[in-house]
Order: sequence, then C-alpha cells, then structure tokens
Amino acid sequence: MPATLIDGKAFAQKVRDRVAESVAALKASHGITPGLAVIIVGHDPASQVYVRNKVRQTAEVGMNSFHFEMDSTVDQKTLIAKVRELNEDPSVNGILVQLPLPKHIDEAAVIEAIDPKKDVDGFHVINSGLLATGGGGMVPCTPLGCLMMLEDHLGDMSGLKAVIVGRSNIVGKPMAQLLLDANCTVTVAHSRTKDLPAEVAAADIIVAAVGRPEMIKGSWIKPGATVIDVGINGIPAPERGDGKTRLVGDVEFAAACNRAGAITPVPGGVGPMTIACLLKNTVTATLKQHNIDA
Repeated sequence: MPATLIDGKAFAQKVRDRVAESVAALKASHGITPGLAVIIVGHDPASQVYVRNKVRQTAEVGMNSFHFEMDSTVDQKTLIAKVRELNEDPSVNGILVQLPLPKHIDEAAVIEAIDPKKDVDGFHVINSGLLATGGGGMVPCTPLGCLMMLEDHLGDMSGLKAVIVGRSNIVGKPMAQLLLDANCTVTVAHSRTKDLPAEVAAADIIVAAVGRPEMIKGSWIKPGATVIDVGINGIPAPERGDGKTRLVGDVEFAAACNRAGAITPVPGGVGPMTIACLLKNTVTATLKQHNIDA
C-alpha cells in the first residue's frame, strides 16, 4: 500500500488558524498585538520570496509586521545596531534576521545580539542551551514543525527508534533533542556515517535534513516507517525546457512511498510548517514577555 502523504500545507493552515485565534484573544483581553520584525540583508531572490511570505502571513493572522531591508554592503556594526534597536522596541515581540548573511558579516555575532526572549528562530545560544536542558526556551521553527506533524500522525512516540540524517544546529541537533524529549531512542547520522543504509533501515522515524538530493534511498526505508523530509533541493528538469529545475527532497520519494507508512512530500511538506511555527513562536514570545499564561 502506498505511503500516506503528510500534508504540511493543510497542517500549516490549521496552525495559522490557531495563531490567528490567539492573536485575536490577546487583542481582546489585553489590548496587545504581537509584532514580528524581519531583517533581510541583500537581494537573494529565494530569500526575498521567503521573507515576502513571512511578512504576508504575519499580517494575515492579525499581527503587526515590521520589515527592514538592508543593502548587501551593510557593515556588521550597523546591522547589530538595528537588532539592538528592535530589542528595545516594546511593539516588537519577535526578531528574525534572514539567513544566510553576506560573507563579511559574522552570523553568530548577529544572532547573539538578538534578545533571547525575542529570538523566534530559536538560534540564540541561550535558547539552544535551554532546549538541550529542558528549560523551555524558544524552539527552532523547522524542527518544531516536524515534531508537530509527527505527534499528529503517530501520537505517543515513546520507545520508537528515530534516525535523523543531518547534524546542523538549525535542524538536526534540535530535532534530536525534541525527539529525546518525546521518549524516542535517537540516532543522529550524517554523510560520513558508516553503513548509513543500515541505520536508516532500523528506524521507525526518519528525519532527513542533510541537504543532498535524494540521498536517502527508498530501499533503505523500513516498511511502515514515518519519513519527514526536510530537504529542499533544486535539480535539473530537462523535460521542462532548457535551464528549468524541479524541487526534490533528501529522500528518494517515489521509491520511499512504496515502503514507508507515511511521508512528507517536497514541496508541500515541511516547508509550509516553518513559517507557521515562526508565527506560533511569536505568540509564545509575546505571552512570555507579558507574563500571560497560554
């Protein structure tokens, strides 16, 4: 039987609907409108599209949206000064600096400049430490979205073996911590893991976040496993004409569908959940800043 498709687009809409309800309740009961500030440096087309989607969806759920564009030649001092200005602005509850930044800017220094309480991307070292120690910090958006879809599909995940392929600070490592907190037995694998097929084949849950198109072969998948494909890779699509590309994930999708119990498609799987969770995190940050119980 073909795998069940986990529809991230539909799930994200449900998350946004709940966020909109929370925003309306905050306005009605406390007179507070959450505000999300997004800073983009340079004119990378993919980043521009992504930021436009964030700005639009922020407004659609009733939040205040603050959008700042800086030239790619901006110096680090000026960028950090803008971040610190937003830290002090009470109308801004969440701050996101779109990555990647130009090579002359130290991304870590910019992230460190964000007030951890407003770090809705969950990248600040304090939030990373809180996640690792169960301290309740802001959780990175993509892993949070993956967890929410897994919980919705599987329910109690206690005792399940989860394999994460990819060890980035943005996805792989926080995903491992979230699944540990869900009582999974977790293995973090990567491109240099010995006998990666065997590791994947043992998994009840696979989270692919290595950034290599179709690296995880369908034949590796344990029958009935749940597959979350975080990868978004453009590959040539000559059938569409010269220079055209199509998007694929890190998992060999068609073959995996014949073995997995459930799988996220690319596109339409994890991607929509990332922005939805950014909005969710902004509401969470607003509640914490105002000492309001959820």
